[in-house]
Amino acid sequence: MKRFVSLLILVALVVGVFAVGVTSAQDCAKVYRIVVVTHGQASDPFWSVVKNGIDDADEAFACVETEYQAPGTFDMVAMSQLIEAAIASAPDGLVVSNPDPAALGPVITSAIEAGIPVISINSGSDVAEALGVIAHVGQTEYEAGVGAGQRMAAAGVTTALCVNQEVGNVALDLRCQGFTDAMTAAGGTVEVLAVDLADPTGTQNRVAAAISANASINGILTLGPTGSTPTLAALRDAGLVGTVALATFDLSPEVLVAIRDGEMLFAIDQQQYTQGYLGIVYMYLYLDNLNTPGSRVVLTGPGFVTQETAATVIEYSARGTR
Repeated sequence: MKRFVSLLILVALVVGVFAVGVTSAQDCAKVYRIVVVTHGQASDPFWSVVKNGIDDADEAFACVETEYQAPGTFDMVAMSQLIEAAIASAPDGLVVSNPDPAALGPVITSAIEAGIPVISINSGSDVAEALGVIAHVGQTEYEAGVGAGQRMAAAGVTTALCVNQEVGNVALDLRCQGFTDAMTAAGGTVEVLAVDLADPTGTQNRVAAAISANASINGILTLGPTGSTPTLAALRDAGLVGTVALATFDLSPEVLVAIRDGEMLFAIDQQQYTQGYLGIVYMYLYLDNLNTPGSRVVLTGPGFVTQETAATVIEYSARGTR
């Protein structure tokens, strides 16, 4: 059964004119094959929601067929090879994330030069125009980091960690930079703590060591649930929940419960379901009707989930759309 998400009613109305009367692939003049290549695995809590958005768009449009691919780990060489393989298969359209423009820019450019339309999602907003993609669907990461820093400073944080689970992912580096700049402007300081996405125990130990070595740390920003879950465990073990303020980028069931229960200040929500869904919708509209968005960057965030809204968002998270 198709999931229906109320926040996408407007999108459904916009594209409905093109879907009228098209109830099956047999009714399509052409079925468009859209390949999606991201740096995040569909098994990851964050990327599984992106994949749900892609799958729901695939279901909503009978004239669309999607394929989702990702490297087994954060590996730009492997991701570049996946994009090259996608280009060789001559899809009608290509949707990609772009966490490292220096590494992925050339292969994305080669797709465009081969006549394959490209839309980027999630990461790559800062280079979307230069690369020439049709659109980028996501949030502007630096500005989201600034917003986090302003909120943390307003909560009284003066000395903070920015826990980065994928150093070298430009989008995540920009989050820490924006956070650092906002905290510095408020008179605070930030240290970036690099951790391994694939090693939650190691992350917990590194965070525990950092707060043990510097008693002045009174705030931590993590850049995703893979960082926030072990960080929260470290704070619980040290008895510092509520003493050291914790906030994160992105949502997960654990993050939402922690916010609801007052263990975390907030989460920055980039609405990743929307990124997956709209990436396919905009590509379909381009392929079928040569439509483009009114702006190169289509913002899906940042939004902020706080204790006041967490309980409601938990309901949407349970169905895989937040």
